[in-house]
Amino acid sequence: MIRLSVQLRSLRLPFRKALQTAGELGADGIEIDLRNELRPEDLSQTGIRHLKKILSDYNLKVASVSFPTRRGYNVLDDLERRVAATKTAMTAAYDLGAKVLVNHIGGIDPDLEAETNGRLLEVLDDLARHADICGVTFAAKTGQVDGPVMKQFLDQLPEGAIGVDFDPGALIINGFSADESYQALAKYVVNVRGKDGVKDLARGRGIEVPLGRGTVDFQWLIASLEEARYRGFITIEREHPENPVQEVSDGLEYLRNVQIP
Repeated sequence: MIRLSVQLRSLRLPFRKALQTAGELGADGIEIDLRNELRPEDLSQTGIRHLKKILSDYNLKVASVSFPTRRGYNVLDDLERRVAATKTAMTAAYDLGAKVLVNHIGGIDPDLEAETNGRLLEVLDDLARHADICGVTFAAKTGQVDGPVMKQFLDQLPEGAIGVDFDPGALIINGFSADESYQALAKYVVNVRGKDGVKDLARGRGIEVPLGRGTVDFQWLIASLEEARYRGFITIEREHPENPVQEVSDGLEYLRNVQIP
């Protein structure tokens, strides 16, 4: 069985209550937002020990941390500060016991030789080297570009430098094939989003829907992950929940049922 985690932010609860709720729902892990829920500069060693004790009480692990910057690493404005802050978050991720830090990397030009791509590769290589020192993996979020294009871009980095946070729902919402994108990116996947989506012809793009109600083939995806001996988590995420706790609970139940042989 692939372990299931909960993005705490999706529960729309105060941090301590969200931890308790994730434990009560029987999740295996959680994802913490290191910009909006806990800030690295506010994490003392005593605070980290206290948090780990709470996690232990609820049988939870920190499956991943997210560090959502306002702009990608392809944007030059304030880039140095953004990179430094990401490196600090990587150290905090390790201290919390997480093996994966997730963020969007910014736009990838389909013309792989574009100058902006070259600059972005340099930044990612720098972040990857720091991640290696920290003992975490930097995972680039999917969704903004087609999986095969992202693969060609990432293939230019050293082997094992960067991972991928595979979000099938975001890919569908943006008009891409989740299945084809997974097949292209499989070797990079270190974290997976439990998020679903459907095409909305009226809007010209997709919309997020509760797990199991969209067009993501989770049965196929989970079978593919198991075949690849995937060791990470599937993280339940709801961007616009009407009933947050119930929808996260339903998502956990849905993915558990999909995994029953």
